[in-house]
Amino acid sequence: MSEHELNEYWKTVVDTIQDGIMIVDKAGTIVSANKAFEKITGYTQTQIIGEPCTSLNCHTCEAARKTRGDHWCVLFRTGAVKLNRCAVQRADGSYITVLKNASLLYDNRGKVIGAVETLTDISELLKKETQIEAFRRELSSRDGFHGILGDSGPMHQVFDLISNAARSDAPVIVFGESGTGKELVAAAIHNSGSRRKRPYLKVNCAALNASLLESELFGHVKGAFTGAFQNRKGRFEAAQGGDIFLDEIGDLPLSTQIKLLRVLEEKVIERVGDNRPVHIDVRIISGTNKNLKNLVDSGLFREDLFYRINVIPIIIPPLRDRRSDIPLLAESFFRRIRLKNDKNIQAISNPAMETLMNYAWPGNVRELKSALEYAFVTCNGAVIEPQHLPPDVFQNNIRPSQQQHIAFDRDEIQKSRLINALKQTGGNQTQAARLLGVSRITVWNRMKKYGLKPVREFAENSS
Repeated sequence: MSEHELNEYWKTVVDTIQDGIMIVDKAGTIVSANKAFEKITGYTQTQIIGEPCTSLNCHTCEAARKTRGDHWCVLFRTGAVKLNRCAVQRADGSYITVLKNASLLYDNRGKVIGAVETLTDISELLKKETQIEAFRRELSSRDGFHGILGDSGPMHQVFDLISNAARSDAPVIVFGESGTGKELVAAAIHNSGSRRKRPYLKVNCAALNASLLESELFGHVKGAFTGAFQNRKGRFEAAQGGDIFLDEIGDLPLSTQIKLLRVLEEKVIERVGDNRPVHIDVRIISGTNKNLKNLVDSGLFREDLFYRINVIPIIIPPLRDRRSDIPLLAESFFRRIRLKNDKNIQAISNPAMETLMNYAWPGNVRELKSALEYAFVTCNGAVIEPQHLPPDVFQNNIRPSQQQHIAFDRDEIQKSRLINALKQTGGNQTQAARLLGVSRITVWNRMKKYGLKPVREFAENSS
């Protein structure tokens, strides 16, 4: 193979490489560039060859030239540049972020004759990193009141009760149908109260039989029963100084109810298999979807225990009683599901939203979230339509004669949420953006869009 043929082969190889390659002489004049360099920078070889490499206006190179006077480029002082992220200017004046590597070229006598640089386009990678960070912020953001969504009158009453309960150490009981968010309410009480820096534990009273439940709650000593190979603390001891949430307390066995009553009255527990009292300081939050008064009348729940846990009752309304919150909830679930989904679904259509608002929702908020997850599976277009919703939702809508039509307006919902967020934060746009899970610029744009008052007026109104 002749030298000419070899050079042609190398030219083909260099033009096949996806990284941009340019060769400069000692003065920094570009003497060669490959096809990828043309694509990345927008310069043709005719335009760029013979021009100084400073034509790319790389900001890191500029800094290097200003630091030393004996070398016009740091490359000719250090001999190499490794994985240097920088922005270079394209032919159209725009900038593109690249990863630069460079090395000096020597002749047979070891004398520097120039340098070779490679440019890797990482703009798409940075775009993905930005998207991922935005997704992370969206998924970690806490919408509404301590993560509980709702702007209806009944929900504002719930929020007020949560705030009041958080300032007290008295027992709280949360009533609500399955799927209304009793766990969220319990967590909100803990997180906004004086015990928020202490443990918060949850126990589902319906998930275990009587013996296992007592061991779970109160702990046991070694040898208390078959399989008790060592001493074990219960949830009450583990929650010392904090809060414990006893979900489905209506399913608590009568034998356990007696022990729980002692916890409330004397602030002590006894481990299973032991008679030594252990003093505890734990606030009890209960939750149930049952009518405890009916259970008391039936002899299935102790009346004295009922009155001990029913000090601060909080009743969560079912979704059918706060239909004006459905668009707010649906839009929030939609955003979060879309972030986790590869489909390019952009919106919920107005007819689909009407369908959601006219359904009875026996499964409450949990069922609404599941319905939207189902829609993301069945929808192959850009917009969720009524037929993409679960059959129960799509086919069992309440007719207008049965349910008064409820109109909704996305802009009004968005405006209302923005106003509430600004009021909660005293007009601070950055904190309001964090509450809403959007950027500060988005908050500013929405304030301008809806013609809202200046930030200082929100601060004055909140005081």
